[in-house]
Amino acid sequence: MDDRRWRLDGQLALVTGGSAGIGRAIARELLAFGADVMLAARESPALEAARSELAEDFPDRLIMAFAADVGIDEQRRELLDWVEDQGEGSLDILVNNAGGNLARPTTDYADDEWRQIFEVNLFSAFELARYAHPLLTRHPASCIVNVGSVSGLTAVRTGAPYGMAKAALHQMTRNLAVEWADDGVRVNSVAPWYIRTRRTSTRLSDPDYLDEVLSRTPLGRVGEPEDVAAAVAFLCLPAAGYVTGECIAVDGGFLRNGF
Repeated sequence: MDDRRWRLDGQLALVTGGSAGIGRAIARELLAFGADVMLAARESPALEAARSELAEDFPDRLIMAFAADVGIDEQRRELLDWVEDQGEGSLDILVNNAGGNLARPTTDYADDEWRQIFEVNLFSAFELARYAHPLLTRHPASCIVNVGSVSGLTAVRTGAPYGMAKAALHQMTRNLAVEWADDGVRVNSVAPWYIRTRRTSTRLSDPDYLDEVLSRTPLGRVGEPEDVAAAVAFLCLPAAGYVTGECIAVDGGFLRNGF
């Protein structure tokens, strides 16, 4: 067996929303497979703390950080300019993980609220993929992984705009996978169910709500950021080189659970 199929040595990955939770777990997983990593997130202190922690655990890897709000186009452009400045072979992997939500009844959203949900969860990934395309195509094989959600595949209690944005993200994945196949760029996505992060901690701290979540999850537990990170890393590996346009549900069986 060629062990290089299961390694990312010499590859450079950009992970948005990389300062905490799923993003930081993805960065850690990619580093463990041998990649160098660039982290992007809005808050500089949290971003630097994540970079320092990862640098301590992976002293032989290159780990860089750039503070940017990918929900703002000017900052998206600045981020990709910075990535390009890192060198000729500057990007092999793009992980669009940044996101956010405000769950409300549909008629209660102000225009700026639901539009911002689309900006952060969908438009940022679309624009970053477009801006990164010239860098990714410098390599014979590169990849994009979009972090979607089960809410983009079925109705859950996230509010309609978030589900709509994630559904569009999954469709964007399929379109780009076909369109960019000739360019050597694979594009896939993952769809997590409840994952134990700071963002979900409040709802999951309600015992009755947690019981309801677990009752709909065949594997009987809440997911961990590392569960998502493992699926993302697999999709980045050369071993997954014939996989494109796919969505891997990281959901403990939630989407397959009938009655």
